[in-house]
Amino acid sequence: MDGKMLARLGAVVFVAIAITATAIEMTRKETAPVEEPARAVEPRHDPLREGQRRCQQLGQAAARDADCMRVWAESRDRFLGRTPPPAVMPVEGR
Repeated sequence: MDGKMLARLGAVVFVAIAITATAIEMTRKETAPVEEPARAVEPRHDPLREGQRRCQQLGQAAARDADCMRVWAESRDRFLGRTPPPAVMPVEGR
């Protein structure tokens, strides 16, 4: 066998394998993934989120607002996964 004939034989074998693989893939039955029905998610009441919205509406004045500073600190702690420091309770009678 010469080189030309061997190349032709290799090409025919390659095409036959490609056609067989295509036929097998086309006859496969695809199973559709089972999807859970979408549930309507109602946003829960989040006072921190409401505080962020209020501070956003204040604009630059929010930088001088004590409540906004507290909201931003709490938001930062929540984002970083820190636990808030315990609240200091004033002692009465002293």
